[in-house]
Amino acid sequence: MKKLTFGVVVGNRGFFPDVLAKEGRKDILRVLKENGYATVALPTTETKYGAVETFEDATKCAALFASKADKIDGIVVSLPNFGDEKGVAEAIKRSGLNVPVLIQAEEDALDSMAMGRRRDSFCGKISACSNLRQAGIPFTLTDSHTVKATSEEFKEDLERFASICRVVRGLRHVRFGAIGSRPAAFNTVRYSEKILEFAGIAVEPVDLYEILGKVERLADNDRGVKTKLNNIKKYTNVKSIPVEGLLKMAKFGYVVDKWVKENQLAGTAIQCWTALEEFFGIVPCTLMSMMSESLMPSACEVDITGLLAMYILQLAGGTPSALLDWNNNFEGDPDKCVLFHCSNLPKSFFKDDRMDFQEIIAGSVGKENTYGTIVGRIKPARATFCRTSTDDVEGELRVYVGDGQFTNDKLETFGGYGVMQIDNLQTLLNYICQMGFEHHVAVNMSETADAIAEALGNYMGWDVYRHI
Repeated sequence: MKKLTFGVVVGNRGFFPDVLAKEGRKDILRVLKENGYATVALPTTETKYGAVETFEDATKCAALFASKADKIDGIVVSLPNFGDEKGVAEAIKRSGLNVPVLIQAEEDALDSMAMGRRRDSFCGKISACSNLRQAGIPFTLTDSHTVKATSEEFKEDLERFASICRVVRGLRHVRFGAIGSRPAAFNTVRYSEKILEFAGIAVEPVDLYEILGKVERLADNDRGVKTKLNNIKKYTNVKSIPVEGLLKMAKFGYVVDKWVKENQLAGTAIQCWTALEEFFGIVPCTLMSMMSESLMPSACEVDITGLLAMYILQLAGGTPSALLDWNNNFEGDPDKCVLFHCSNLPKSFFKDDRMDFQEIIAGSVGKENTYGTIVGRIKPARATFCRTSTDDVEGELRVYVGDGQFTNDKLETFGGYGVMQIDNLQTLLNYICQMGFEHHVAVNMSETADAIAEALGNYMGWDVYRHI
């Protein structure tokens, strides 16, 4: 993942000890550096201790941030003492930056309540937040109202804030590729390109015939095709797959990779069911798995809003995402279900994996035309699930997000599958059905639901349901 850069505003107030601002600035900059974040902060030669107190300080800070706008992913406001509420708000407002803002207020110690070491950051944070609210600037709070910058708790706050910043930044001017048309039988994956465009998300379509036409022109010994074929063989166990099928996959994958690069796309959604099987003779699942594993997420059935959820999870967690079906109940447990696909899951999701044929449609199009799935059992792990959808009636983007646990419960089936435990699952399923969400859900092996809900609801303005 790209190293994040935070603009840092250190608040100060003349009624309180300046030395606290001096110490606080050193602490917050050191903590950010130790945790792998770059910083942009006023030098100590520009203002008293490099802090923001006066209107003049705020304009200097704003000018610095504006000059580094292309680098700054978020702003961290640190209040070692009460801080100047107007200075903090003016610095952010006048910078023109539209990035997430984290507010940290330092703890008071009971043995340091005299004026020489008294902070009052507890109170100052409330005033700073009030000013930001009045200025229409959204912000993020630490888990505890006051927290030491040098504590493990604040480190966790920073990790969550970093996920928020990656989601917000990553969704600006993102481009997805739609390869082929939506399968006629899958009304559930319909979406509004215009609503996505209004949110800054572009969709670049290409006809499946155009992709297959380019595949047809490729020689079997083309250098790019041979490289792709070798990559497929290294990626998973292909010993039971016919050579002809592997060659077709390599050609298809090579053309798609080239098209993605030419159009600067962040992910793809591919038509599969059942045109590729009937008229080309493969399923693209392993190719899609390879893309998702390399952090170029790929969704089946041209599910663009499913792809969007995969991408959001990837931004937040920094690891590959999968798209699965809410597929089966599990025994009589109301808080467990089976998540399944046929499948194109990233190989990092599996205990063990291999390439196989697509068992669901093999009976109708012939087994020989359905090689290319990647199958296995999902390993036990904590995970975050997410789904985005365009509500065309209301003209907005809707999202649900929550955390769950892939379990080790006994289950024997085909495809890519796992048992997930989710607290209050029946409430979630009721919400999904009532709101008309799709049967697909994106999953990531991370715990980032809070960060995603904050990023999409507070900063992007989407309608978000955070399941608990």
